[in-house]
Amino acid sequence: MSAGGLTVVDGSQLRSLSLHVTLPDSDCAFVTGAQVLDFAETKASSSLFGLSLPQNLKSSALKRIAVSDDNATFRIKEFDRDHASKLVADYLTAVADELRDDPLVVSVLDGNTLRLFLEDEDDFAMLAENLFTDLDIEDKGKVCKGEIRSALGHMGVELGVPPFSEFPLLNEILKKHGAEGNEELGQAQFAELLQHVLQDIADALAVKHIVVVQKIKIINGSKLRMLLADEKQLTVVIEKILQEKNSIEGDTMSTAIVRGFLEKNGKGLGLPPSEANEAVVLLYDAVFADVQNNKADMETEDEFRELVKDVLQNFAEQLEANPVYHDCEI
Repeated sequence: MSAGGLTVVDGSQLRSLSLHVTLPDSDCAFVTGAQVLDFAETKASSSLFGLSLPQNLKSSALKRIAVSDDNATFRIKEFDRDHASKLVADYLTAVADELRDDPLVVSVLDGNTLRLFLEDEDDFAMLAENLFTDLDIEDKGKVCKGEIRSALGHMGVELGVPPFSEFPLLNEILKKHGAEGNEELGQAQFAELLQHVLQDIADALAVKHIVVVQKIKIINGSKLRMLLADEKQLTVVIEKILQEKNSIEGDTMSTAIVRGFLEKNGKGLGLPPSEANEAVVLLYDAVFADVQNNKADMETEDEFRELVKDVLQNFAEQLEANPVYHDCEI
């Protein structure tokens, strides 16, 4: 699934793969647990743009297939090929389930974004001017050649430039164009050098794509749906909101109490932080406007409990239809 320049890895890429697991041909009748995991992780990676599975994701998947309590023992244990195939399928399904509940957001850098800038003279001129201005902190009208490296960092993944750590070829490209040292460049010279560097980066990415995991969280309602399905946990949450309501003498604005509680504590329940962006504020407004249009202020605790359930269900439905993206640091 894609969203703008981002690709959401939500496990759907692995579900069909888990249904057609075939181990590599071998004369060996048995397969070790280590071989099972290596094969499963390779299959998962090949289906996810070559992305190596993060360690926390692998650990969570192992827990789902109940081998994490003694991983070392599992790795040396031997399984017949049918059992091994089932374990691979179970592992892929477990990874898919993990990604469904907590998707990754990645950028697949293939040079296309850079080519769009390079092909549009006005867009590139504006980009180069903005970068030059940002780098010319002393307002001298000149920057050092070596600042091209900083310019690439300013552009970043959002504008199609991979991190140096993920794409060592960047260093070779800079050396090729002499984009190092203290020689000073005017704005036009800077733009010309930047153009050559970006063209080489775009060409290199067209040959070998780079996949970068973004530090972006997706809130899609999955955690809320799990809460709604767990009667015990849901009751705990409702009781906390009820306690807050009862602590305010004479208050009849039930929806205001619920909204205030969720804005303060919603992150732990699977709601996006209310300060994340304007879209989240609009989401809260829409959910509570809908509730207020359909229900008057609650008079009994049972009615209040139903109100909370309705609010959470409404949030879950809205987020499933329109997931919210926000920076993980929020």
